[in-house]
Amino acid sequence: MQEYKIQKGYLQVSELHNIYYEVCGNDAAEPYLFVHGGPGAGFSEHDKRFFDFDKHKVIFFDQRGASKSEPFGEIKENTTQDLVNDINTLLLHLNIDKMAVFGGSWGTTLSLVFAIQNPDKIKSLLLRGIFLGNNSAIDHYLNGGVEKEFPNEWKRFKQNVPLDTPQTIAEYYLDQMLHGTPESKAFYCYEWAFYELSIFKKGITKPEIELLLTEFPYESLAIMEAHYLSNACFIDEDYILNNIEAIKEIPTAIIHGQSDAICPVTDAIALHNNLNNSVLYIEDAGHSDSETAIENRIMKILSN
Repeated sequence: MQEYKIQKGYLQVSELHNIYYEVCGNDAAEPYLFVHGGPGAGFSEHDKRFFDFDKHKVIFFDQRGASKSEPFGEIKENTTQDLVNDINTLLLHLNIDKMAVFGGSWGTTLSLVFAIQNPDKIKSLLLRGIFLGNNSAIDHYLNGGVEKEFPNEWKRFKQNVPLDTPQTIAEYYLDQMLHGTPESKAFYCYEWAFYELSIFKKGITKPEIELLLTEFPYESLAIMEAHYLSNACFIDEDYILNNIEAIKEIPTAIIHGQSDAICPVTDAIALHNNLNNSVLYIEDAGHSDSETAIENRIMKILSN
């Protein structure tokens, strides 16, 4: 087990929200910002395995409403722009002018939006499991794009929404999570998180999913994903690709699983094709960063 210096605390970013953060590793090293997925997943101790804290200084933080940030699961004042502003507030608090960024899944969306708005603060980007936050990416995940490959998992997720509701799947789940009975809130949070985990890794079993759901506060993942995805991620359609000029020359490594059921590999290819200074690694894997090929690629890049 690595021993390393750690600084932790809460930072007030609005009258309502306080975000939790940790700074781990070597103060003299160039900083890395770790941007977790979800939205709402938070970072975990397991995420720290990618870094060598003798040579890395890494900023971890829980986005608004996620994990240890307060209030837990709060969707008020919680948009993509709010999260971008929070990163700037955190960097100012920590006296960091420029850093490398490592984001996964939704973390790639937030990292890219932040980089587009703040290119002068980005040394490099490491992006795993590209999610562009556009209509096609959201539709794939929430409107049956996974049905052919995962028919049972899709059926379980979809059947919890009445056929006669005018709401979308995300809207109905979110409504139940926020306004349902305590039993409904618990059920819909669990089912949302179960659906994601059931398709995020090749060959995952039901016992593995159930175990994972005991290991992190999945309620914030469920609420925040439903909130963001039912609001088109609070960005204009194709915002990232339409504003890519700002980051075209930033060194970027893109890692994506060929069999990623949550984020189609075509989005990773599209991003790569629109950048001038990127390398694309398509691995024999699904979406999870714990799959061997993806995990090994991340560690290899971070060890250089």
